[in-house]
Amino acid sequence: MTDNSYICSGCGVEHDTMGKTLECYRSHEEAPKMPEPKAAELLGRAAAHMHDRSATYDEPEGERSMGKIVTAFNAITGRDLTESEGWMFMQQVKLVRLFTRSEYHADSAEDNIAYAALLAEAKGDGR
Repeated sequence: MTDNSYICSGCGVEHDTMGKTLECYRSHEEAPKMPEPKAAELLGRAAAHMHDRSATYDEPEGERSMGKIVTAFNAITGRDLTESEGWMFMQQVKLVRLFTRSEYHADSAEDNIAYAALLAEAKGDGR
C-alpha cells in the first residue's frame, strides 16, 4: 500500500483515490450483509463522502456550501444562524433519518460523522 492508496472495505482491493474506493465499495452494496462498520471504518467512509462531494459540488478543498446556505437562510428569515449551527442542523436531519428507520441507514450515519467534522472546523474558526 502506498501513501496515496485506499482499500475498499467491501472487497479489499487497493485504489489510488478515495473516490474510486467509495465507488468500489458502493458496487458491493448488493452483496450479503456485512457486520456493521467499526468507528475507524466509519470515519474513513465519511471522509470518502466528503472527498466525493467536494469533487461534485463544491471547492477543491472540500465541502464548503454551508456559509452560503446560512447567508441565504438568514436573509430570508431575518435570523442570525452561524455556519457551525447550520452543520448542527444538518446533523439533526441525519439523526432523525437514522433513528426513524427500522434498519441501519449507512448514508445518514456517515453524513452525520462528516457534518460533525465540518461543525468542529467551523466552530473552531469562529464561524
